[in-house]
Amino acid sequence: MAREAKKSGGVRWRLWLGLAVAASLCVSTGMAAWKVRRYALTGAQFTLSASRQDALEIQGLTDGSRAKVRRVFAADFGGSVFAIPLAERRRRLLAIDWVEDASVSRIWPDRLLVRIRERRPVAFVPLRTGAVLIDADGVLLEPPARAQFAFPVLIGVREDEPEAARRERVTAFLRFQKDMGYLAKDVSEVDVANPDDLRIVARVDNRALGLLMGGGDFARHYQNFLNHYAETQKGSPEAGTFDLRWDGHIVAKR
Repeated sequence: MAREAKKSGGVRWRLWLGLAVAASLCVSTGMAAWKVRRYALTGAQFTLSASRQDALEIQGLTDGSRAKVRRVFAADFGGSVFAIPLAERRRRLLAIDWVEDASVSRIWPDRLLVRIRERRPVAFVPLRTGAVLIDADGVLLEPPARAQFAFPVLIGVREDEPEAARRERVTAFLRFQKDMGYLAKDVSEVDVANPDDLRIVARVDNRALGLLMGGGDFARHYQNFLNHYAETQKGSPEAGTFDLRWDGHIVAKR
């Protein structure tokens, strides 16, 4: 019995010693991590400097506003790059109209790299405040000051409608454009107020004509109209609008 008690006491002593060593290691590791963190947050060599041109590098931004991107990081200049909440900065970047996706990375020791994937506009949209651009997702984009775009105008898109509704209208326009192929070069305006019944303005024989296109077979109906335009014009010289929604029929409207 005495031998068993002695053996139990030795095991207990080694257990307490192991726990003490483990606790000491945890404390020393925690202290080291705290010192490293403090050094990274306060060291002058990690400061994001507003006076350095390359302190904030922005890649992939062509038509969007660089000023809007820099404003996202305005509060970070003068502080450590390791104090910047990257996920929060990315979230704010995604709120900028031209930014479809973005990433933010720290570059040792004192720089930030921002990579932007821009949205691609597909058409102009007239609003009460002026013309804006729109992308395939229905996102309205502020036109850049200097960039030049040659897109048709989308009618029937409203600024106050849900983005999903705008996306449906743009999808109808892109479907029309794809079906038309090279013939789409004649089209200057597409009315997508009813995505299943499109109306367009096309330039034919130096005249801007309104054409009712319906919901499909756009190229076939349009080519049929071009093939018979000369005779149609002779029969209705004053007509400026034509209904092409019925196979094999062209109905002139005044």
